[in-house]
Amino acid sequence: MLKWLVRIVVLAALGAAIYYACVTYFAPQPIEVRVLQPSRGRVESTITNSKAGTVKASRRASLSPEIGGRIVKLAVRAGSEVQRGQILMQLDDSTHRAQLEKARRDVITAEARHREACLAADQARREYARHQELAARQIVSQNLLDQRESRAQTAAASCEAADAMVASARAAIDLIESELRKTVLRAPFGGVVSELSIELGEYTTPSPPGLPIPPVMEIIDTTSIFISAPMDEVDSARLKAGQRVRTTIDSYPGKSFPGTVARVAPYVLDIEAQNRTVEIEVALDDQELAATLLPGTSADVEVILETHDDTLRLPTATLLEGGAVLVVENGTLVRRELQIGLRNWDFSEILSGLSVADRVVTSLDRIEVQPGAEVVVAGESSAG
Repeated sequence: MLKWLVRIVVLAALGAAIYYACVTYFAPQPIEVRVLQPSRGRVESTITNSKAGTVKASRRASLSPEIGGRIVKLAVRAGSEVQRGQILMQLDDSTHRAQLEKARRDVITAEARHREACLAADQARREYARHQELAARQIVSQNLLDQRESRAQTAAASCEAADAMVASARAAIDLIESELRKTVLRAPFGGVVSELSIELGEYTTPSPPGLPIPPVMEIIDTTSIFISAPMDEVDSARLKAGQRVRTTIDSYPGKSFPGTVARVAPYVLDIEAQNRTVEIEVALDDQELAATLLPGTSADVEVILETHDDTLRLPTATLLEGGAVLVVENGTLVRRELQIGLRNWDFSEILSGLSVADRVVTSLDRIEVQPGAEVVVAGESSAG
């Protein structure tokens, strides 16, 4: 009996040692997690563009002279600021000015001939009047009276023709002056020269019908800068002019700029191999900043549909599928189902299921972070 008692005691001691080792040295260690507590703040319901938006200018002109010629004056360079009506370039106008001088002399000649013809017509009219008196007294024959009448009518017609020649000569001046004005290219509005494809001394040729020729320069009105953004067609019913937006621009990383939806296109674009979209135009609040943006720059737009202030919220990245979160209760992970209100990429509104005292797990990138796992809090961050 003593031997059996010793054996039982030894086995019990061995079992106790094994159990102690299992619950101490070989027991699974608690998982380290990071947590945060819900906070109160603003949550917005937003929609974003389905692909990159673009900075554009509503007033943008591609310019070329109306006539061909050699450039004798180039008053601007790419990047130059111009005012409405300012001379941009001038063609050689020596031929047109010579034609204008000749036309002016032609007017002087035509006016002299007009005076001469009209004086002759007045003389012929007076002679006809005298012969009428003489014919009434039967001093001159009817044949001579008819000759004087014909001469008076011919002279009057010559006066009228000379008057028409004067008008034609003056019209020629107007025509040449019109052509002369075409040798000067002026800015149609104030802005910035964005492109210039010609140099001093080069020749320019007007575009013939049916054969487009690239313009010699392009002007952008920097006061008309806006952002065009394609929005998914499923959101078209929720888009309205006047809605507030946040805009991010690639040339200003890490910053956002407020603005307003200025226009919603009245149609949906159906482009092959692309999603159907509806274009919106956004005007930035900061017009001075907008004037510095280069057309063609990429931009993203976030339209703010609805806003709730001072509401319980969590970072959207902490939510599990189905609108649940993992919370730490007595060192164990527990899945908590939530009722979600407004949400966006940053925050989600919590209507029920959490309080500001709960600790929500944020480190969800490990497979062992599952409901029921024992955890230890390794760090706590703010919900923002």
